[in-house]
Amino acid sequence: MFRYVIRLNYAHLEQEELMKRKSLLAFALTASLCLTTLSACGQKNEQAKTKAEPDKQKKVMLYSSLKEKQLSAIKEAFMKKYPDIAMDYYAAGTGKVLTKIATEQQSGQIASDLIWVGDPSNYLTFKEKGMLEAYQSKEAEQIADKFKDKDNTFVGARLVVMGFSYNSTNVKADLIPKNWSDLTKPEFKGQLVMSDPAEAGTTMYAVSALVNHPDYGWSYFEKLKANKMELESGTTSTINKVGSGAYMSCIGVDYVTRTLEKQGSPIKFSYPEKDLIVVSSPIAIMKGAPHMEEAKLLYDFILSEEGQTILAKTQATPVRNGVKVGEAALDAAEIAKRMLETDDKEVAKQKQEILDKFDKLFK
Repeated sequence: MFRYVIRLNYAHLEQEELMKRKSLLAFALTASLCLTTLSACGQKNEQAKTKAEPDKQKKVMLYSSLKEKQLSAIKEAFMKKYPDIAMDYYAAGTGKVLTKIATEQQSGQIASDLIWVGDPSNYLTFKEKGMLEAYQSKEAEQIADKFKDKDNTFVGARLVVMGFSYNSTNVKADLIPKNWSDLTKPEFKGQLVMSDPAEAGTTMYAVSALVNHPDYGWSYFEKLKANKMELESGTTSTINKVGSGAYMSCIGVDYVTRTLEKQGSPIKFSYPEKDLIVVSSPIAIMKGAPHMEEAKLLYDFILSEEGQTILAKTQATPVRNGVKVGEAALDAAEIAKRMLETDDKEVAKQKQEILDKFDKLFK
């Protein structure tokens, strides 16, 4: 009997020990499983965080017809001032920029936050369609009213002056064009070229300005055609043709000509003594821009003294009063005095009609 009790007690103790071991093993397995689950959850959260971070990064996108050198200079300075904002841009001729915006609009989303091209009449069309965001920048206070929209949907951000680019080797001093009528002289017959206005916004603006002026009109372009004026695709390539000696002169752009001259091309720019054709090259924020606050900062920066000084250093003519320009350039105040007054609304209204008539005359 006594032996049986002892054996029973030993059996009971062994059973308790076995239960304890099973409990410890179960606890260890449960703890290990929890740690594994927490680790996996942590990894998933970290991955999700990593994926979300790019979407939270501050960005701003600009579509522009400015030259690569000018845009890259603006980008470098802007990102130095705002290192937390990644600026990007799409650079192309005005026609291509407008086509890109039209295509994106049809798809339901315009990727650009801002647009900066040559012809101011395009902005009136955008405004009528409700595509521009009204924004009153303090920096715009330093810009003449004639270069600003009264409703603050756009403002001139640089001045593009149209005049005469000529080959400094082939054109003698007494033949340098000084007025628009000079291009009709027989000495220039077969030696003239201009950009196709269907592709270059600044040229389109110049054609419209001259066509609507009583001293010129369509008869002026008929005379240019009779003098065998040729067409070229794009502003820079047109002026390069003159620099290469293929032509003596062209209807050109001031800053493009000065840039090529600085690069060593035998080319110079002559401002008309009267009737300066001035394109204010506005900048605007797109309605509902994906990065609205960043767009406003870039808008302000471009119009600021710092931004305008950068443009001046890249041979562009600043629109802001008081910004120093190069020796060969006219400043904003002088340009405003000598410019040919142009009705931008009429330019916008007549654009297609003028292009059609121009094509019939020259193509």
